[in-house]
This record gives sequence, C-alpha cells and structure tokens, in this order.
Amino acid sequence: MTDTIRLLLADDQALVRGALAALLDLEPDLEVVAQVGRGDEVVDAARASGAQVALLDVEMPGADGIQAAALLRAAVPACRSLIVTTFGRPGYLRRAMEAGASGFVVKDTPSGQLADAVRRVASGLRVVDPALAAESLASGASPLTLREAEVLEVAAEGGTISDIARRLHLSDGTVRNHLSSAIGKTGARNRSEAVSIATRQGWL
Repeated sequence: MTDTIRLLLADDQALVRGALAALLDLEPDLEVVAQVGRGDEVVDAARASGAQVALLDVEMPGADGIQAAALLRAAVPACRSLIVTTFGRPGYLRRAMEAGASGFVVKDTPSGQLADAVRRVASGLRVVDPALAAESLASGASPLTLREAEVLEVAAEGGTISDIARRLHLSDGTVRNHLSSAIGKTGARNRSEAVSIATRQGWL
C-alpha cells in the first residue's frame, strides 16, 4: 500500500515503546518502521528507515525529545516530529514548537486520537493538545534568559557556586548574579525552589 505512513518511535522506556508500537500498528495506514531508546539515535534511525513521522518522548538520554526535534528538522526535514509525553508542561510545548516539532500530545491521549494526530502531522498540519495550548498561552514564555536557565540546570545537580562557575566557565560573581535574577523571576525563596518551579513550568 503506497499511502502507509512510516513511523519512528523514540522513548527510553521499552514497555511504553512496545505498547505504542502495538497500538499504532493496528491502524491499517500506519506502520512502525523504527524504534530507538535515545534522543541522539533519532536522526540516524529516521534516515535509515525513511520514517515520515517521528514520535518523540521528551525525557530521553543522549538528547531530549525537544533537542531531537530540532536535530531532525535540520538533518531530515522530510520527517516531521510529534512530541508524545507524560509531561504536559506549558514550557515544553512552547520550546517544542520553537524547535520545529509539528505536534505535541500527552501519553494518555486515546489511541484513536493519537493515530489521528499522526495522520494530521504527516499531512503537514500542526497538532497540539488543546488544554495544554490554553495553559501555555496563559502562562506565557519563560522569563529566564538562556544563561539563567543554564545556571539553574547545573545548580539542580547540586554543588557550590564555585562548582557551577567552573562547569560553565564563569566567575563566581556572575553565577551569583544569574542565580539571584532567576530566583527573583521565578518568585522563589532560594535556588532549589527556583529549580523546582522552573522544572515544573518546563523552562529547563
């Protein structure tokens, strides 16, 4: 059948990947042609399989789904990406769209709706979970600069101001300034709370 849509699944949980593949393969016009468990394997798998739509989880080793969507758009523009994630965070949605993803749905989407989302993405349309789209518009863009987000990401791993400064090749004073600014923008009381708020919003 010439109009079968070829799919690539990228999710670091084999059980989830298997369940998605089984569901999607039940559709007469969809065929799963490749599966990977890491974000940095997506581009090679898309090239090798000739996939037309890549279903990407957000949290994966190697590269997250949002990074993978950007890499895919640059390297294999014929393969469109659809983010399918447990984490329906407004910040993720905004970042995914900026990275070139064609769609964003959550994993508890009914299988019929997911299959329909795949078809719409394959035909060149954009598909976004409506509740998440409304939430994203309401919450607005991330208030953090790229550098502030980077400092918070490293701060999330623990360590002193000097440790963070060394990792990012910045001075201690610059790190303090970025942390202070990030704490203010997130409305947090301290850096661990700022990390928690920014993560929950999908800004990191």
